[in-house]
Amino acid sequence: MNRLAHETSPYLLQHADNPVAWWPWSAAAFDEARKANKPVLLSVGYSSCHWCHVMAGESFEDEATAAYLNEHFVSVKVDREERPDVDAVYMEAVQAATGQGGWPMTVFLTPDAEPFYFGTYFPPEPRHGMPSFRQVLEGVRHAWDERRDEVGEVAGKIVRDLAQREIAYQTARVPGEQETAQALLGLTREYDQQRGGFGGAPKFPPSMVLEFLLRHHARTGAEGALQMAADTCERMARGGIYDQLGGGFARYSVDRDWVVPHFEKMLYDNALLCRVYAHLWRATGSDLARRVALETADFMVRELRTGEGGFASALDADSDDGEGRHVEGAYYVWTPEELRRALGEEDAELAVRYFGVTEEGTFEHGRSVLQLPQGETLFDAGRVASVRERLLAARAERPAPGRDDKVVAAWNGLAVAALAETGAYFGRPDLVDAAVAAADLLVRVHLDEHARLARTSRDGRVGPNAGVLEDYADVAEGFLALASVTGEGVWLDFAGLLLDQVTTRFTDPESGALYDTAADAERLIRRPQDPTDNATPSGWTAAAGALLGYAAHTGSEAHRTAAERALGVVKALGPRVPRFIGWGLAVAEALLDGPKEVAVVGPSVDERTAALHRTALLGTAPGAVVAVGTAESDEFPLLAGRPLVGGEPTAYVCRNFTCDAPTTDPERLGGALGRS
Repeated sequence: MNRLAHETSPYLLQHADNPVAWWPWSAAAFDEARKANKPVLLSVGYSSCHWCHVMAGESFEDEATAAYLNEHFVSVKVDREERPDVDAVYMEAVQAATGQGGWPMTVFLTPDAEPFYFGTYFPPEPRHGMPSFRQVLEGVRHAWDERRDEVGEVAGKIVRDLAQREIAYQTARVPGEQETAQALLGLTREYDQQRGGFGGAPKFPPSMVLEFLLRHHARTGAEGALQMAADTCERMARGGIYDQLGGGFARYSVDRDWVVPHFEKMLYDNALLCRVYAHLWRATGSDLARRVALETADFMVRELRTGEGGFASALDADSDDGEGRHVEGAYYVWTPEELRRALGEEDAELAVRYFGVTEEGTFEHGRSVLQLPQGETLFDAGRVASVRERLLAARAERPAPGRDDKVVAAWNGLAVAALAETGAYFGRPDLVDAAVAAADLLVRVHLDEHARLARTSRDGRVGPNAGVLEDYADVAEGFLALASVTGEGVWLDFAGLLLDQVTTRFTDPESGALYDTAADAERLIRRPQDPTDNATPSGWTAAAGALLGYAAHTGSEAHRTAAERALGVVKALGPRVPRFIGWGLAVAEALLDGPKEVAVVGPSVDERTAALHRTALLGTAPGAVVAVGTAESDEFPLLAGRPLVGGEPTAYVCRNFTCDAPTTDPERLGGALGRS
């Protein structure tokens, strides 16, 4: 019996009709394995994962394979986006054993959840040196039946090895000028001068590193840092990784030149990159950065927003190609003939040149991914706008990629921050409203009466899994951004509730080290703990950033101390692996700069208050926090005791609650915050 039909995860529901007798991750599944004396097959993936779909079609939908699995294994299916803790623990084992990882992740466990054999995708037939999935199943079954003692020894050794990987963290000094300078030097060595970005193929958007580079430039004036950030952003925006018609970024580029993406579009990538481009515009005034920030924000609202006001997790890479085949990229790629049918001969010729479409194709089967290989000034802007609009309409007639509708708390927190700031910078109150609606959903649905967060919801129904550290940290970050933009102190209060959970349930009281799961969370074979960035900021450094921002808003020494204790890991790792702790380095820049605290005092209906508030938000000072309201308001501690000057709206720029001379002049305020 397949037991996935009542799950909230779209990925699990995709497998609810498989002939495999799937269990969700649960104590009952392992009890069944123990009772039946069977090993457990753990299969981990996510809904927009291309190879997860491939393996499902080849193996999990195959009656013979399913019958073998049902007879000899207890099969457990996990959505890695719902259970990042389960994914992290077993992925660490896979990577340690094989030197690589990925999804689908295939792990064989004892009934005590101890792993003893690992892999990722297995084909239905032997291929490229890989055994077939059936061969793997038969080999594992034989080992389980004939060499049980050996299996137990292997599993025990793996668990002991994993236990020894826990970070031996002792509170270290906070990172300083030396560490951020060394990190910048390390990034310069790894920077791709010709193409932007870091490293080779596949090439991922380095969102968190870009934030560090922008903050480092804002604090120190280092032009090299700004140049790396600006050039990388331009390369990505002109490449195929960016959707030149509908806005938004694909997950990564399979090549070094950003030409051919892996076409899935994730909420977290787009939230992080929307904020990066908005911050790049704030620093440089770049028209390209402005356009990309707004188009990416509009993409999120248009294509990922759910009926409840939250944001869906992802769009699939694959879609129907119009001939009944589920093909990666089918929705996004074009042939010259398809352009002619959509635009007519003359405009198709323009589109071919403007978007870099070739007869041979830059993708598969003569199709091209749209790019911007030439300067836009070479083309008539009005004609280009018309062509883009008509192509977008033609594309909308194609079968659309599937959407993973689950709302992940952490990723929605990232979206709240990005939309709030982008809306404020560019005079788009609709984007701020979208941020408020998502934040409201997180409070109404995800947050319980004990200030504990649920990881996911779907269709307004809360999921069964507890939030992990990144959920608390990223949602708090979103609420802090919303407080600065809207002047509504309730968001500061909610951030404080979440951060109290971080300090009491996720933090080692002795060392200040952070764990990805709460002290009272379900016990796995080890408690996951990873301070390095992956596709999103690590929970550890995201928490440090939110704690620091909250302390700047409130003057709380306890929260600042917690942030500083957590940042010791950046001192250790920043100079060594800067690409993988970019958000921690960005937080370190905020700490080195203060961060600055800006109090804008004045009535909300006064245009002079609005001008000072906007100037404060546009300041590039790293991690600066902004409070706006009247001195009599009790919503923001920063406003207390800050009078008007000469009866006019007034701004105070402070550091550790010690303030410079107040000003009523937006230009002087901008100069104090790094914006002329």
